[in-house]
Amino acid sequence: MKTPKLLLPFLFFLLIIGCSKDSANPDDGTLGVDKSANLKALGASANELLSDAKFTSLTIEVVYVTGFKPTEAALNNLTQFLSNHTFKPDGLTITTRAVASSNKAPFSIEEIAQIEKDERLVYTTGDEIAVFIYVADGSNENDENNKVVLGSAFRNTSVVLYGKTIENISNNSNSTAKSDLESVVLNHEFGHLFGLVDVGSPMQVNHEDSENEAHCNVEGCLMTANIEFGGSIIDMVDTNIPELDDFCINDLAANGGK
Repeated sequence: MKTPKLLLPFLFFLLIIGCSKDSANPDDGTLGVDKSANLKALGASANELLSDAKFTSLTIEVVYVTGFKPTEAALNNLTQFLSNHTFKPDGLTITTRAVASSNKAPFSIEEIAQIEKDERLVYTTGDEIAVFIYVADGSNENDENNKVVLGSAFRNTSVVLYGKTIENISNNSNSTAKSDLESVVLNHEFGHLFGLVDVGSPMQVNHEDSENEAHCNVEGCLMTANIEFGGSIIDMVDTNIPELDDFCINDLAANGGK
């Protein structure tokens, strides 16, 4: 599993947002609900998410622990990011719903997958593809004193944000807004669902970071493993969420996106 990491102290943040290429064990669980389309490996639905060849609409189910609802600004930024890079003529829908804490923090990815199994209500059906986002009220079990996980994409339509960790970082920064951190993590993890880098959307030109699999080697790209929040870079992120570079955009375009 790739783990996003954050280097402290708070005056200088080195953020490594990651993904998990190892999907948790599939289990279709609920009788009568076909979950098979949402139990595939990371990147397996890249073309389906990007293009309108099979699915003409996209719905995103955001399930958050009470008190950790994503900011409206972050959800609006995500909507714009998706509109910029996908073809969904019948629209994009984001729903939000609060749930009680599982009281299982810190979390393994297997525990997050179990929470998804228990809480997810919306699955891919007909011409609509569905994505599940869980915002946890705790941290990842692999967090260390100087390295913390902010989020992870796992399976083909599943994302987790560690909301408590994001909140703690934002609270200890004078200039980095919570909505900006959420936006960076959400957009980055959707980049992995879109198959970046080389996990479902083949590279048109080799731009994978040789030291960080599934990440881009172009400085400043949204899909780099390292995003710095320090000094003037914090000021930049306050008004400009990192974007995909041309190599990543070309990969998406070649796989049905834009």
